[in-house]
Amino acid sequence: MNKKPFLIALVGPTGIGKTALAIKLARHFNTEIISADSRQFYRELSIGTARPSAEELDAVKHHFIQHKSIEAPYNVGDFEKEALALLERLFKKYDPVILVGGSGLYTDALIKGLDVFPEADPQIRISLNAELESSGIETLQKELKEKDPEYFKRVDKDNSHRLIRALEICRASGKPYSSFLKTKPHLRPFETLKIGLIAPREIIYQRINQRVDIMIEQGLIDEAKALYPKRHLNALKTVGYRELFSYFDGDLSLETAINQIKINTRRYAKRQLTWYRKDTQLNWFDYKTPSAQIISSIKAITG
Repeated sequence: MNKKPFLIALVGPTGIGKTALAIKLARHFNTEIISADSRQFYRELSIGTARPSAEELDAVKHHFIQHKSIEAPYNVGDFEKEALALLERLFKKYDPVILVGGSGLYTDALIKGLDVFPEADPQIRISLNAELESSGIETLQKELKEKDPEYFKRVDKDNSHRLIRALEICRASGKPYSSFLKTKPHLRPFETLKIGLIAPREIIYQRINQRVDIMIEQGLIDEAKALYPKRHLNALKTVGYRELFSYFDGDLSLETAINQIKINTRRYAKRQLTWYRKDTQLNWFDYKTPSAQIISSIKAITG
């Protein structure tokens, strides 16, 4: 039987250094990188999503970076389909291929496959969006906590799109959204080796705060201002833009908005860690571990 190729999945909290390590791995193994960071899919978003720099993108071929417009509908199912097709082509030339990103839902979709959910009346989503506009995200958070406390513990509670999707299934089926999350992964024509980067929480938070300050210096406020007329789009209902939109509305001072970006990004990192720590197949490395040591570990496992 032919040996299956390897997908090296590099994960960890935001700001931990995944991009830099992914490039070192890709250069060592002479391969390419697939991004599973759902915020970096959109070509209009650069500074606020910490997109790899031009130099980093030139160093190694990246896929799924700024390949879609915020105007175009795009979801995790689309990503799964497109990424599987891309991997089929890449594995004809490369082994391994590097997958990197902080969006656990997207990495899991590619590695394990998506769950199957019941059909929902479109009117349910329309009603949920109307409730979001009229009563705020807190109303959705409260309902999900009541109807599906298990999923509520690990969902990105500031991501209205995720909240609405879960509640849509809860209301349509009368069952918790989490009850449709499968435990048995789909078979894939490749093996997966998962590498996680970790640091003490205070270090992660410090790096996040510094990154937000750098984003502001790089022009995040102007980037958000240019996108403000399209703030209703799902792609823009995300940390870094949402808070600045509230500043433009006059609801927050600039100082408060920047501080909220830091707080919400730290909360996001905490949820990322909660998601990843449940994965018993992850091989954890301290964020300061030399890349040569990680490469040696990968070779020992993949042969």
